[in-house]
Amino acid sequence: MNPRLPYLREKTAKLTTSPGVYIMRKKDSSIIYIGKAKNLHNRVSSYFRENPDHTPKVAAMVSNVYDYDFIVTDSEYEALLLECSLIKQHKPKYNILLKDDKGYHYIRISDEEYPRITNEKNTKQSGRFLGPYTSGAITKEAVNEVNRVFMLPTCRRKFPQDFGKSRPCLNYHIKQCMGVCRGRISAEDYRSAVEQAIEFIKSGSAQSVERMEEEMNRAAEELDFEKAAMLRDRIIAVKKASEKQKIINSGVDSADVIGVAEFYDGLYLSVLMYRENRLFDKAVFELPLPDNGEDILSQFMLQFYYKRTDLPHSVIVDHVSEDSELIAEMLEGQAGHKVKLHVPQKGRQLELLRLAKNNSAEYAALKNDRTGREVIALEQLGRSLGLAKPPRYIEAYDISNLSSESMVAGMVVFEDGRPLKKAYKRFTIKEQEFQNDYGSMREVIKRRLMHIVSGEGDEFFTRTPDLILLDGGKGHVNAVAPLLRELGLDIPLFGMVKDDKHRTRAIAAGGGEIQINDLKAVFDLVTRIQDEVHRYSVSFMHSRHKKKTYSSELLKVRGIGEKKAAKLFMKYKTKANLCKATPEELAAAAGVSIETARELWKVIQEI
Repeated sequence: MNPRLPYLREKTAKLTTSPGVYIMRKKDSSIIYIGKAKNLHNRVSSYFRENPDHTPKVAAMVSNVYDYDFIVTDSEYEALLLECSLIKQHKPKYNILLKDDKGYHYIRISDEEYPRITNEKNTKQSGRFLGPYTSGAITKEAVNEVNRVFMLPTCRRKFPQDFGKSRPCLNYHIKQCMGVCRGRISAEDYRSAVEQAIEFIKSGSAQSVERMEEEMNRAAEELDFEKAAMLRDRIIAVKKASEKQKIINSGVDSADVIGVAEFYDGLYLSVLMYRENRLFDKAVFELPLPDNGEDILSQFMLQFYYKRTDLPHSVIVDHVSEDSELIAEMLEGQAGHKVKLHVPQKGRQLELLRLAKNNSAEYAALKNDRTGREVIALEQLGRSLGLAKPPRYIEAYDISNLSSESMVAGMVVFEDGRPLKKAYKRFTIKEQEFQNDYGSMREVIKRRLMHIVSGEGDEFFTRTPDLILLDGGKGHVNAVAPLLRELGLDIPLFGMVKDDKHRTRAIAAGGGEIQINDLKAVFDLVTRIQDEVHRYSVSFMHSRHKKKTYSSELLKVRGIGEKKAAKLFMKYKTKANLCKATPEELAAAAGVSIETARELWKVIQEI
């Protein structure tokens, strides 16, 4: 506990109710946290009140506060701008989400007589530069595409010094280079192609094609058919390149699309930046999980966009952040034009939001050795069920029986979206004399949960699952839910509902059903879990039934009762092992005479 709390509370009691920024400091005066407030008194008081309900992150910060400063502003918007500026300047330990801007990429146009277009990591060399770009992959792809489309040389030859010194390379023969090395293309015509390429990078295909078509028509009128043919081929190449990209760039003029994926220990955000109807750049960030109630999207946008001027006309997100109006005002002030924060409900923009989210999920999957589909399935499952976070450790149960005989249950475990077979468990129903699915499920779950309460059992039995799924509807859920309350366990509990054809249909809660048909990744995951637990419980039931039938045949031998039959199964485990045993070995294992053992051996061979 912080010994300075009495002083801090006394100081805060006199604090103004005006908007402003507060600056938390350690004993050495270093800044550890900067925040904004609409009401400084109320906000700062919340940190130092008695019996606080802080998250671990906030509690750690408060424990290190020796004193604080504050700056009063005229409005909450001014407080927002000041907060962003101070965070960028001081980089406090408990504020920083994004790392310093490093690793930018640029497109360089060299200042040679015959300029080259290349991908560079810095601007140390001479020449013109386009950028910066966050994504090296997109920069490289843009350079490769523009050199190919406009047939610009990518070799190491120097022009005009190397004109005619050797034959054209393969790129010329496969029409991926105009063959500058032959010395037949003037510097003026070459520079014209380079300028068209630059325009293509900046503004996309539509405007480039328009201008090239004008130039081609002019060349044809002047009877310069060679130049007109070259421009014609270039136009075709540009249109072909544009067609390839229509899947990801058509229909969006100027927008940033922010997709978020959560995967246990972190959040992953990807920003797809569209300018002039094409994907201009992409950035991916890994952030810590937010504290309860903390809007990570709002914090991210403030740090990502502060002081940037290359802003789009709209920012597409999956929800409206708590500071959306202030953020929009900040963005418009920096951009000089209106910037709309938009949550799409349908159409092309919703598709782009899904694409951004898939990018985030794939990045999360790569970092956590999982597939993007698994990441999305678990996140969507958690969100659909109203869970605080994606369920990492899922247990599923199914009851299986033949009428009132061989009543058993199976428990399967899925960790991180994949079966964890070493954690599977089998249960024999002991308390139910007749078939009773609800009673059997309650018995099995109680026996399993008692291991959590007592802490006795293996590493899997003592682990608390993030989610329990029952093969059944709301009746099964309502039969088991009171048990969790009785044991004081807060574990999400749902059912897996099947249709008439025994296919997964929905997820059952205590009061109704949650449809998952529209969430394909979730639907596929729940179907896999339901099929696996059903397979596991049914296979156990069949093995129990066979063993019971086999045991009943042994009881026909005079001198063999249930206890002696049990001894034999304990010793030999399987029918195959029992068939290999000699009469003498059977006599020793069951504790019977050699005559009884010989009779038993005959029965075993005949079964």
